[in-house]
Amino acid sequence: MKMPTLLVLLLTILVNAVSAFPSDRRQQEKHASWDDVNVVAHGLLQLGQGLKEHVDKSKAQMRDVNAKLKAFNGTLTELERKQREQSEDLMAGSKGVEEKERLAERLSEEVRVKVEEMKKQGEDIHSRMDRLEEKVEEVLKEPKLESNNSEHTGASFIQRLLAAQNRRIDQLVEKIQQQQDKLEKQSLHLQALQSKVAHKRVKSHRRRDEETVLRGEAELSGQTSDFGKDCHDLFVQGERASGIYTIQPESSKPFNVFCEMTSEGGWTIIQKRLDGSQNFNQLWDSYKRGFGNLNGEFWLGLENIHSLSKQGEYVLQVEVSDMAGEKKEAHYGFQLDGEETMFALHLQPESEGQENIITTGASGLPFSTTDRDNDLAKDVNCAELLSGGWWFSSCGESNLNGRYPRRQSMLRRHQSRRQGMFWTSTEGPVTSVKTTLLKMAPATIKH
Repeated sequence: MKMPTLLVLLLTILVNAVSAFPSDRRQQEKHASWDDVNVVAHGLLQLGQGLKEHVDKSKAQMRDVNAKLKAFNGTLTELERKQREQSEDLMAGSKGVEEKERLAERLSEEVRVKVEEMKKQGEDIHSRMDRLEEKVEEVLKEPKLESNNSEHTGASFIQRLLAAQNRRIDQLVEKIQQQQDKLEKQSLHLQALQSKVAHKRVKSHRRRDEETVLRGEAELSGQTSDFGKDCHDLFVQGERASGIYTIQPESSKPFNVFCEMTSEGGWTIIQKRLDGSQNFNQLWDSYKRGFGNLNGEFWLGLENIHSLSKQGEYVLQVEVSDMAGEKKEAHYGFQLDGEETMFALHLQPESEGQENIITTGASGLPFSTTDRDNDLAKDVNCAELLSGGWWFSSCGESNLNGRYPRRQSMLRRHQSRRQGMFWTSTEGPVTSVKTTLLKMAPATIKH
């Protein structure tokens, strides 16, 4: 009973197996075409998977780029904060600024390298996409595929998949380009910031030199173990080059001066004006301490001039020139009192025939500024009327610390001339001044 049943089952299996085979050659070709499509589709899907992996890797690299940019922006914010600090703090932390600059440059270089890598990967993805599109076109051109609508449907699906992948890659490349543009802008901003920092540093150096050069903190043009008591003393010690030196008058602290060394000796410059770069409309304390730049325009300071004058007999040489370039020169026996007498000036002309550019009278004249009215005029503050600090009598004789002339038209108005630098000649007319030089030396010097 079991054997017939087994034979029937075997027969049934054989019939079904025979019916499963294609009945003709056309059916066999059809199945063969499907096998080709399946092989190509499988290859395309594998390539798509590879592209997906590249896209995921590109996203990770983009996140790394964004992180670097955030760190870069943080560094820029820190640099801007450093820039707003005071000039003194900037000088004290100049090394920190340089470290920040090096860090910013290193971050910029790292981001640039990452962008270059992303660009290369984008180009590689585009190349692989081009090869994939060529393979798809070859598959679509096969005659076997054209004979079946379902096969066209499969190819269209693969084509849409590749188009979607291509769009994602294009978006990624576009983001990379945007990040690169942002990086270039940040780089330009960094360069501008570095330029500002350098400019600030130069201005800070310049301001520090100008403020401290009169207090003994500037570099010396001549080095000596013992400070001279004035520029002529340095000349006697062997100094021959004009420039900035440190001196120490008797019973005084050391301070810096500009020495003019001539063949006869050394002159200590106490006032110099040549281009209007320094504002001389200062208050009492500024004239007392001194101001300006010893390499340009400056006022040495009443206290310093007094400490020089009280050492013995000195001569004052006054040199001025007008707008036409004509020069005048005068020499005086010179003495300057201390602050207890408002730094009264005493001058004695060395010769009767010389033009007295400055006159003080036998009793001398006290120094006067807008906030210390010590002039001899009763109803007016000469310093306020004429500008600058000077030894005023009745506001009319001279003022070599007045406003520097800016326009030629100023000289045509009498009042404007008196508000600028001027002196009154013995013949009466007011003479406007363009440059001045006041220097002192021991009375023993030949001149």
